[in-house]
Amino acid sequence: QGRLVESGGGLVQPGGSLRLSCAASAFALNYYTIGWFRQAPGKEREGVSCISNSDGSTNYGDSVKGRFTISRDIAKNTVYLQMDSLKPEDTAVYYCATDDRQTPGCTLTRYYEYDSWGQGTQVTVSS
Repeated sequence: QGRLVESGGGLVQPGGSLRLSCAASAFALNYYTIGWFRQAPGKEREGVSCISNSDGSTNYGDSVKGRFTISRDIAKNTVYLQMDSLKPEDTAVYYCATDDRQTPGCTLTRYYEYDSWGQGTQVTVSS
């Protein structure tokens, strides 16, 4: 059974950028809808962004629209989350997850539709 591995987290100043990667071993990510989620201490899990395997559409949480961009690199079997104009409230552990259903669009709220989850990568935005 393959697994998902997130990377690219770290400490960045407000206004800075980071690019997170979600890579898979033993299976091709382009067959899956991929979601990025985050969870900060004491807060509920929040959907950040997703990209559909069916129609290629993307979806973003209201708090990150216009600042974050999700993309796929099929050759590298990796999904990226480019995060720009970072704010302290973006501080959280970021997780990627897969959904193997072939349906248009993707969800940021129905977490149960995502089957496999990575271990997460910490993002800290602080001066």
